[in-house]
Amino acid sequence: MLGIDIVSIVRTFGYIGVAAIVFTESGLLIGAFFPGDSLLFTAGFLASQNQLHIIPLIFIAFIAAVLGDNVGYWLGKRFGPSVFTRNNHLLLDQAHIARAERYYEEHGPVTIVLARFMPVIRTIAPVLAGVGSMKWRIFFTYNIVGALLWAVGVPLIGFWLGSSVPNADKYIIPIVIVIMGLSAVPPFYRYIQSRRTKI
Repeated sequence: MLGIDIVSIVRTFGYIGVAAIVFTESGLLIGAFFPGDSLLFTAGFLASQNQLHIIPLIFIAFIAAVLGDNVGYWLGKRFGPSVFTRNNHLLLDQAHIARAERYYEEHGPVTIVLARFMPVIRTIAPVLAGVGSMKWRIFFTYNIVGALLWAVGVPLIGFWLGSSVPNADKYIIPIVIVIMGLSAVPPFYRYIQSRRTKI
């Protein structure tokens, strides 16, 4: 995604690179298009080739995901209302706060967990949870659940594939490309749905 050579990043920067990208994608809006899924899969795959250790990788990815989400929540809670209450500021208005509050009252916990597996949305969801005044304890609990499933599950899939398929290193780039393509499907589908709703 964005022309990023994920394999080279993981090999060059190792755990620090994984932590930085996962944290940025989880907590900062500038990371919305970072390749979190393919990054963790690749890191898990490379761990199966003894280029990383799977246990520290999972632990670091999990901590970075939880911390990133909490930063996103804090930014939404701290700055969201002041941005949204400015009339016509960035074409946004107070109605967005009301919608966010209603949505997170009804669907917040499930959204936080499922958003982990949806690029772009996993970056925005914590911010909107903060804007929507979702209780931090609830957010934090489901944030841990989502981060655990994602940060453990995705690297383990890569690790398992790398350990099970003979000469799997020959297929890593095509596999990563496929993962990046599949990762783009949910946000694109949501976009199409939103466009149809407006028509």
